Amino acid sequence: MKKTLKKMKVGEKAIVSKIEGDGPVKRRLMDMGVTKGTVVMVRRVAPFGDPIEINLRGYELTLRKAEADNIIVQALA
Repeated sequence: MKKTLKKMKVGEKAIVSKIEGDGPVKRRLMDMGVTKGTVVMVRRVAPFGDPIEINLRGYELTLRKAEADNIIVQALA
């Protein structure tokens, strides 16, 4: 079973293993620094679950649930 960034809990860390989606969506995520091998941590989730704030590469990034669902991650121990 693949785990997506959308399913992560607040405070959980993971490594990006794959980015799915069609060309423009995938390109936009990669341009924002979400690339394979990047360590991400979920900082906050809005009350209704959208958007999700993550920390990566030393900065915060806010993503919609639909975008976060395209990011496949592998949990860190």
